[in-house]
Amino acid sequence: MAAGGCRSAAGPWPDFRARRPALCFLFVLLLAAPGARAAGYQTCPPVKPDMLNVHLLAHTHDDVGWLKTVDQYFYGIRNDVQHAGVQYILDSVLSALAAEPSRRFVYVEMAFFSRWWRQQTNATQETVRDLVRQGRLEFANGGWVMNDEAATHYGAIVDQMTLGLRFLEDTFGSDGRPRVAWHIDPFGHSREQASLFAQMGFDGFFFGRLDYQDKQVRKEKLEMEQLWRGSSSLKPPTADLFTGVLPNGYNPPKNLCWDILCADAPVVEDPQSPEYNADKLVHYFLKLAKTQGQYYRTKHTVMTMGSDFQYEKANLWFENLDKLIRLVNSEQQENGSRVHVLYSTPACYLWELNKANLTWSVKEDDFFPYADGPHMFWTGYFSSRPALKRYERLSYNFLQVCNRLEALAGPAAAAGPYGAGSSAPLQEAMAVLQHHDAVSGTAKQHVTDDYARQLAAGWGPCEVLMSNALSRLSGFKEVFSFCQRLNVSVCPPSQSASRFQVIIYNPLGRTVDHMVRLPVSEGALAVNDPDGKTVPSAVVVLPGFYHQEEHSELLFAARVPALGFSIYSVARVSSRRPKARTKAVRPQISQGQVLVIKNEYIRATFNPDTGLLMKIENIDQKLVLPVDQGFFWYNASTGNKESRQASGAYIFRPSQKRPMPVSRWARTRVVKTALVQEIHQNFSAWCSQVIRLYMRQRHLELEWTVGPIPHDDGWGKEVISRFDTRLNTKGRFYTDSNGREILERRRDYRPTWKLNQTEPVAGNYYPVNSRIYITDGVTQLTVLTDRSQGGSSLQDGSLELMVHRRLLEDDSRGVGEPLLELGSGQVVRGRHLVLLDRVGRAAAGHRLLAEEVVLAPQIVLSSSRGTTYHPEAIPQTQYSGLHRELPPSVHLLTLARWGPETVLLRLEHQFAKGEDSCRNLSAPVTLDLQNLFSAFTIIRLQETTLAANQPRASASRLKWTPDTGPVAHPTPPVLDPASVTLQPMEIRTFLAQVQWKRDS
Repeated sequence: MAAGGCRSAAGPWPDFRARRPALCFLFVLLLAAPGARAAGYQTCPPVKPDMLNVHLLAHTHDDVGWLKTVDQYFYGIRNDVQHAGVQYILDSVLSALAAEPSRRFVYVEMAFFSRWWRQQTNATQETVRDLVRQGRLEFANGGWVMNDEAATHYGAIVDQMTLGLRFLEDTFGSDGRPRVAWHIDPFGHSREQASLFAQMGFDGFFFGRLDYQDKQVRKEKLEMEQLWRGSSSLKPPTADLFTGVLPNGYNPPKNLCWDILCADAPVVEDPQSPEYNADKLVHYFLKLAKTQGQYYRTKHTVMTMGSDFQYEKANLWFENLDKLIRLVNSEQQENGSRVHVLYSTPACYLWELNKANLTWSVKEDDFFPYADGPHMFWTGYFSSRPALKRYERLSYNFLQVCNRLEALAGPAAAAGPYGAGSSAPLQEAMAVLQHHDAVSGTAKQHVTDDYARQLAAGWGPCEVLMSNALSRLSGFKEVFSFCQRLNVSVCPPSQSASRFQVIIYNPLGRTVDHMVRLPVSEGALAVNDPDGKTVPSAVVVLPGFYHQEEHSELLFAARVPALGFSIYSVARVSSRRPKARTKAVRPQISQGQVLVIKNEYIRATFNPDTGLLMKIENIDQKLVLPVDQGFFWYNASTGNKESRQASGAYIFRPSQKRPMPVSRWARTRVVKTALVQEIHQNFSAWCSQVIRLYMRQRHLELEWTVGPIPHDDGWGKEVISRFDTRLNTKGRFYTDSNGREILERRRDYRPTWKLNQTEPVAGNYYPVNSRIYITDGVTQLTVLTDRSQGGSSLQDGSLELMVHRRLLEDDSRGVGEPLLELGSGQVVRGRHLVLLDRVGRAAAGHRLLAEEVVLAPQIVLSSSRGTTYHPEAIPQTQYSGLHRELPPSVHLLTLARWGPETVLLRLEHQFAKGEDSCRNLSAPVTLDLQNLFSAFTIIRLQETTLAANQPRASASRLKWTPDTGPVAHPTPPVLDPASVTLQPMEIRTFLAQVQWKRDS
């Protein structure tokens, strides 16, 4: 069984219509199913109310990259690695559906389908539209990919779903709109994913993987299907989603796989043949159906007839299913069987469950962590391939900046003095990266390299678009430089030019103060703000690392307006101007004294003997917390007497409970300037850290560098950063769900069943997308991450995050290679931001800081002021895209150009209900969208569902009855652009017709 994956190449697909053979010979066979008029539940096949109805779901699961790259999967290349060719699957399915009107098929991944679609003739496309209209080709889920649910940020999930669903809406209209979310392969399921699906308008959700203990309990309690409450803040049923566990994962039942990739015997009906097996197969099927049906509450059960990359020769499947259906149903009349079998779809199965009018139990937690057996916890992928995870998060940041600038500049961004720019390639590459074998880090190395290639290819067209937009908004035509290697202190323009400008663009809806750090060469420098006034700056000389020489970095604090930019100028100055000169500061070796770094809000103290952090103080809130922080590593298991399971890309399994320290002490150096104070710690040749505190900063920043992790000793290593305190946390800790709502975790505990814990470390790991915290009810220690990582609290008062893994064994989940991370992925640099707060103030700190981490300012350099954009343009060194800032509780989730005169706008309340008790940030917020944006005027505003594929006013979902009592289904309020209210954790989505303003 695959661990699944799928990807789409960046950029628009080429048009190959002329090269593809037409499928005209099939058209005469395409017959409408009886009663088929419009797609949706009306086209569902009839059932037998007095019988057990077995819904056969013919489907293929097409990973967008896993063992092969996306292109290799689509074209059927490298079949020596895995036999798979998506274009042939779709061709074959189309032929098979045309041959018999009762047949139905389910397809999911728009990254592949959209590519195939654009290669078809007009006649073939019309045939497909007929099949969709009849409900015989049903799209489930409809995202660009089937996204991972642990390592994905909610903003990127929304974007990739929007991309896929928009393709379906543009191509098939409402006929192609999926009713059912379908996540059959992701390795655990997040509560936020359910909430997002519900807000997108899905009626139900089916998945394949859940913990083996959980599944057994659900079968016994008849809770394989229930209502999932996806939010503790949104009023039910806004985030409620009917959720069903598929009985066989996503594979066919044993002995009933009739694909070219399978070895099961086909149905042989000829009683004269020595291979005759029809009678035996029918009886086996009937027994299977009755056994399976006893774990579900209605007269309906489902069988997934397909698996990874199946149906390349669809006729093999359909001919045998035709025979099975005919034989089983004829058995009803002849022998009194009470089983009825039919071709169906996820939506049609869901429709029958809804019509049963039952009361359903309610789930309020999530489905993490997932284990498929004792000692087999899929918690390693939370941290696998940390370099790719960071590149994905950086690319999300870059794409949002690109989208916002395009929306502000309008048509001038796509075509301007720098050429033709586009955000589409990066949008598609980012969508591909959400696939459950991409950002998860569970693909082969060459596929991982291809994912990175797609992201890199997407950045270029966005840079052109951003250059056009910045030129249009600033009034200058300049040579812009995007320094993509600032994380390793490489930026040629700042290191070589004697004079340059720094454009800082802020994608948030509120003003931010940002500390700019740029690599520079030796010499005195002066920095001026947008008004030409000199601002404080510093140059820090940093030691070399990993084949890198000693280098200098310029620091200065910049203030950047909401949704806008500030332009600062940097110039080398003569040493004869001492007041303007920025003096270089070198790290000083500590001499055994107590080390302290501090500013007006935070003080951090270090042990003089070990050089390790030992205490954090919040001066403002009068809090003092002893904290020991250091790096440790787990020895990765290669299997033992209890289980042969090894640690791998998916599985985390340490060989012992206690990790080993990388070092019990660190060699330290100290940097102190008016702008920043730093402690440089060196633990080993492959592990170091800088702990820094900027002026006016309310958090401590820990910038760690790990790798290449040595493995010459024959031990795979899983490296963690651990914080130990004296907080009495009572076995509890808290993690975010895809960067949004917070869930309580309890050590060695599951909310819905009694856990038999077989792995005390891995079985307590959870995905940390943006933050993890511990609290004793008074004091809270929060650590924010810059990428998805696995984390836990294995002892009271302690929390840990896994920063890197390098393993020597494969974990036998299909990848077939160890997680060795060759190339650039060997060395990883990242940041942990640490907050110490009183509980009532903690949410305000971590919510707003997390927003700044995910959507950090974008730094763009230019050599000097160039020519004006056009003769009438008035140059600007500071700009805001808003007439007034958004309140701190409101996050501008999306601002993107949607059409020639339309932008997509999403506004989000980023605080949970009752979360903030000091600044009232959890209260509802009302906004006036009229005249909010300075770049354009909103002419018309339409509210939509979350994925922007349905008007909210006309969207409706199936109604379900929870066992917690009835819920109201209020109609959406009449939209008033002057008064748009956001409840806690609510996201509201709008399509705005706009008129861009001319240059002032």
